[in-house]
Amino acid sequence: MFILDTDIATLAFHNHHRVMQHMMQAETTPVVLSVVTRLEMLYGRIEAVRKAATGAELLRATDRLMQTEAFLGRFAIVSIHPGVAEQFDALRKLKKLQTMNAGDRLQAAIALAGGATLVTRNTKDYANVPNLPLANWAA
Repeated sequence: MFILDTDIATLAFHNHHRVMQHMMQAETTPVVLSVVTRLEMLYGRIEAVRKAATGAELLRATDRLMQTEAFLGRFAIVSIHPGVAEQFDALRKLKKLQTMNAGDRLQAAIALAGGATLVTRNTKDYANVPNLPLANWAA
């Protein structure tokens, strides 16, 4: 299974050539999103709607929110379960990951608990996570 990080999912949303190519080549392996990616993508869109200053901005922001919801609907979403919580706690205890933000740690925990490869452009952010398979489909 491949779990797309938010940066790669955003590139897929914009039909990035290399990312789309990898997605098509992975046809026998599930390509999914984590709940972290879903939340991060929707948060930005919801904030844009909430902060729209004009009617035109409101319409554009609402349209982007609808497009993002439709995009997210194309993927299975991997949620948080007890195995993810265990991995999250184990990662939190590692000294070399103390500076990792909680969202990245959760993303890594979800991938580890699911035996998945995390697909991200930010491979260096995850390089210290033991046994986490990484791929960069944008390179």
